Amino acid sequence: MKNEVVLTPETLLNWDFKIDARGYRPQEVDKALDIVISDYKAYDRKVKELNEKIALLNEEILDLKHQLRSASEREEIFKNSDKEVTNLDILKRVSNLEKIIYGKNE
Repeated sequence: MKNEVVLTPETLLNWDFKIDARGYRPQEVDKALDIVISDYKAYDRKVKELNEKIALLNEEILDLKHQLRSASEREEIFKNSDKEVTNLDILKRVSNLEKIIYGKNE
């Protein structure tokens, strides 16, 4: 089974079966129906494949929205923090740590 659609609406519309004494030739009708069935199966596969891709992309969108929301919240927390770390703050912390480690009381 191939994954390509063979029939077009025009092909179906203009399909011509030769008539014999008992009506249309059964072999021709069978061949035509086999092609139609094959096309329907190809459509079904394509629809299923596309639906799976849509589902994966929707999951990715939700994940990205969650990440964006988390990043925005962290940005707001950072912007709203009252305490800014300056070089002087770092030097004070280092000095306090040195006093604790080395036991120097100045």
